[in-house]
Amino acid sequence: MDSTSDRRFDPNFATQILLDLSHEHSLEKLLQKLVDRAMERHLACVQVWLMEKGDLCATCPSRPECPDQSRCLHLAAAKAHSILGPGKGFGQFDPGSSRIPLGAPPIGILVAQGQGRDVQNLDVAPVSPLDPAWMREEGVRAYAISPICYKGEPLGAIVAATREAPEAQLRPWGPIFANHIGSAIANARAFDEIQRLKGQLELHNAYLQEAVIEAKAFGDLVGQSAALRHIIGQIDLVAPTEASVLILGETGAGKELVARAIRARSRRAERPFMRVNCGSIAPELVDSELFGHERGSFTGAVAQRKGWFERADGGTLLLDEIGELSLAGQARLLRVLETSSFAPAGAAGPVKVDVRLMAATSRDLAQEVARGAFRRDLFHRLHVMDVQLPPLRERRVDVPVLVRAFLEEIAARQELPIPELEPEVMGALAAYDYPGNLRELQHVLERAVALAQGGPLRLEHLPAELSAVAAHAQRTDPAVAATLRPLGEAVAAFERAYIQRALDQTGGHRTRAAALLGISRKSLWERLRDATRAPPGDADPDESGEA
Repeated sequence: MDSTSDRRFDPNFATQILLDLSHEHSLEKLLQKLVDRAMERHLACVQVWLMEKGDLCATCPSRPECPDQSRCLHLAAAKAHSILGPGKGFGQFDPGSSRIPLGAPPIGILVAQGQGRDVQNLDVAPVSPLDPAWMREEGVRAYAISPICYKGEPLGAIVAATREAPEAQLRPWGPIFANHIGSAIANARAFDEIQRLKGQLELHNAYLQEAVIEAKAFGDLVGQSAALRHIIGQIDLVAPTEASVLILGETGAGKELVARAIRARSRRAERPFMRVNCGSIAPELVDSELFGHERGSFTGAVAQRKGWFERADGGTLLLDEIGELSLAGQARLLRVLETSSFAPAGAAGPVKVDVRLMAATSRDLAQEVARGAFRRDLFHRLHVMDVQLPPLRERRVDVPVLVRAFLEEIAARQELPIPELEPEVMGALAAYDYPGNLRELQHVLERAVALAQGGPLRLEHLPAELSAVAAHAQRTDPAVAATLRPLGEAVAAFERAYIQRALDQTGGHRTRAAALLGISRKSLWERLRDATRAPPGDADPDESGEA
């Protein structure tokens, strides 16, 4: 049996608890340590209630008593010792599921007013936050409610029940204890928030690093074709606006590159840029992924999660593969676009965001609308402005420039010298149709560099389908030499042959050839002059009237 001295209040013991708790940085561990240490003094029960956002309002039995359904007391930690045997618990109150509205009697009123209460006569006292039937069965004689405050702001309350009449010297320690606990809770919450923000920052940095690697590996908006210049013109047109943009194009055509270029030219250039692949989100998780949820809003929601819209607040959000979004997700998205607000699952109220939305898809959304797979109203809401990307096979003149850019990036990433390129390889690369567009070109070059092992790139390093194209290119392009040369010379040789093909097609008319190649007449003349090493003072024959 415990000695009487063990049951007496010991100020040194209380001081040691406070010192012990002050070193705890985790809120969860702090609260658990608090109830564990408090129960060492033979209490019947200890509870810690903390003020949080309303999260179970729809099913809370105390909802009629809740003034505004925005804040309530959550039972964050509790421990009890039953004299009746195991399994008796806390009666109607269990940690993790109990809520008391702020302002509801008795604990909700006391916390709101910042007042404590010591009750030593349960027959005349108002109902306590403990189950009255449980207290009677357990022989509880008294309980105390001590509000937890920090800098004058209520945080919650500590409830302690005892089977013995409390000593007089213990009563002043209730407020002292609660105030110290308030500081410890505030510090733990601040530390938790720092850790949460640190985690978000690490996640965001990882996302940015991945995006940078992907962007570098995938190239940039490089090229000189008329098609690319048209795209850049569209980008310059839509970038300064705040309108939603729909980016259309085949898989691998560079839709994300266009989105990044629009953002870089907009007033949101320094703000967050987030990309979400709608095709990778399960239909049942669309709400949680896009709009977030509060802790406890559904089974498994053990922590608050901000959705992609909230993370992109102030910046730009790209919904890639928007055509993969379910009809239910489309309806929710449309509502957000119309109101610029949404309510995360379990949230007490709506969240306002300032996000510029861009959407990308490889699907024909007009056809998707016609067959009922995509909402017509959402299509028109997204289709305020659009950018249509041509496939790589429609801008073959850009292939040599893209090859050079890709090889430079691959070599830098693998810490290798830029590989030399046999001319027939460039011919094969430029003649191929690339069903996978830029992404396929990048993968072809990655594979070729890996197979070359630091040596020059040869036809044998290309996939079989490109080698077949190369054989045809050699038969039709006599200007393509088979000698090994540096990449720059190979690109120049291919460029000369390609320009000659344009001149042959236009009957030697350089103005029309320049238009066909997507470059200016002056640029064509400079390239021809450099290729033939004509004197710098020579004039463009077209300017002298030559057809």
